[in-house]
Amino acid sequence: MAEGVRAVEELLRAPITVRGALIAPQLGATARGQALRQALSSRGVECVEVSESDFASAAETESPQGVLAVGEMPARSLATVPLGPRSRVLVLDAVQDPGNAGTMLRTAAALGTTATVALTGTVDLWNAKVVRSAMGAHFTHPAIMTTWEEFDAWRAAEGFSLWGADAHGEELAGAVHSAPSRLALAVGNEGAGLSAETRARAVRTVALPARAMESLNVAVAAGILLYELRG
Repeated sequence: MAEGVRAVEELLRAPITVRGALIAPQLGATARGQALRQALSSRGVECVEVSESDFASAAETESPQGVLAVGEMPARSLATVPLGPRSRVLVLDAVQDPGNAGTMLRTAAALGTTATVALTGTVDLWNAKVVRSAMGAHFTHPAIMTTWEEFDAWRAAEGFSLWGADAHGEELAGAVHSAPSRLALAVGNEGAGLSAETRARAVRTVALPARAMESLNVAVAAGILLYELRG
């Protein structure tokens, strides 16, 4: 489910089948909203006009923009990830906050990260709040839910090393130049950090220098790390 003008605009730009949309009167209050309504119609998307009060009962935002669209989730798996000689994969290890997960998806997409992989215990990447936070990143960036067993087999077959982000790890500046060509970077749960499963598999843990702070928000840290490690 994509809610809001920008999210639905991004959905229409993506190669995803849009099943239908709810439209409320406030969408027509701006030229951009009117253009989106026309774009939905020109694509042949079935649009149901509802009152503002009825739309509010379906919307999840505090100030609805009057448009909500439902699309088919793309069939993605680790086997469909488009890999190059130099690839970076973000791994979400039991990240539970939808806002953090969505922000990291959008950041990963913006920085050219090959894919984002969510392991067991992570919030559903297609949760409406995650989709809203990612602001359309899902529609083109490979976002995949998987298990440790599947991820381990894929990493071994494709030659990925696993690093973990940890406040007590080696400072990234000293490790970035030796990063392997295919690297999976795991970030952990907002409170507990990396899981025991990740720690047992990671060949290296890296950290950012944080003065007078024990740690950074996981989405902020992931963005900085991905930028420094970008391929």
